[in-house]
Amino acid sequence: MEEILLKLEGIEICRDENVILHDASFTLHNGEFVYVIGKVGSGKSSLLKSLYCEIPIIHGEAWLMNYNLCKMKRKDIPFLRRKLGIVFQDFQLLTDRSVTKNLEFVLKATGWKKKTEISSRITEVLTQVGMQDKGYKMPHELSGGEQQRIVIARALLNDPKLILADEPTGNLDPETSGQIVQLLHDICQKGTAVVMTTHNYTLVHNYPARIVKCENACLSDVGE
Repeated sequence: MEEILLKLEGIEICRDENVILHDASFTLHNGEFVYVIGKVGSGKSSLLKSLYCEIPIIHGEAWLMNYNLCKMKRKDIPFLRRKLGIVFQDFQLLTDRSVTKNLEFVLKATGWKKKTEISSRITEVLTQVGMQDKGYKMPHELSGGEQQRIVIARALLNDPKLILADEPTGNLDPETSGQIVQLLHDICQKGTAVVMTTHNYTLVHNYPARIVKCENACLSDVGE
C-alpha cells in the first residue's frame, strides 16, 4: 500500500470572509501526479497556499507528511516548507543574481554549509531539468520556459516528497508548456508526488494523470 502523503477531510478555506472551499476532502499518495482543475477563482491556488501555510485551514482535518496543518505553529512552518517544492507561475527568481547564485541562496537559507556539497547539488538539479549549461546566466537572459525549468530545479533542491506547481505553464506558449508538464511527469516517475493546478485542458488531455476538480467551493475526484 502506498504511503498517504496528504489527507484533507472536510476542510474549509476562507479569504476575506469569502468561503473558497467548503467541506472539501482529498487524499494524495506518495509518488502520485494530480491535476487540480477549475475555472479562474475556483480555489485552486488557495488550496495550494493552504498546504504551505500561507492561508489557514479553518475547519476539518488536514495532515501533510505528519504535520497537522490545522494546528501549525508558526515556528514549524519553515520545516514543513523545506519538505515541499513550490513552483510559481511568475517564477519569483531573484533578478539581481545568476541562476547558480539563486539556487545557492536557497540551499544556504535551508541549512547547507559545505561549498562542495552546495555546488554538487546545484549541478545535479540543473542537469535534471536540462539546464546544466545555464548556471552563469542571469534570469533576464533566459526564456520563459528556461526560467520555469530553473524554478523547478529550485523546487528540487532539498529532495522534496511533494511538488506544488501553481499554474506553472500560465505564462508559456503551448509547446513550452508541454515540455514543462512532461518534465514534471518525469520527476514524478522518480518518486516525487506532484500537485499541479491548471485550467489548460489540452495539457491535461495530452499528459494524462488523476484529475481533481475545484467547483462550487467543493473538490471532486474525476479520475483520469
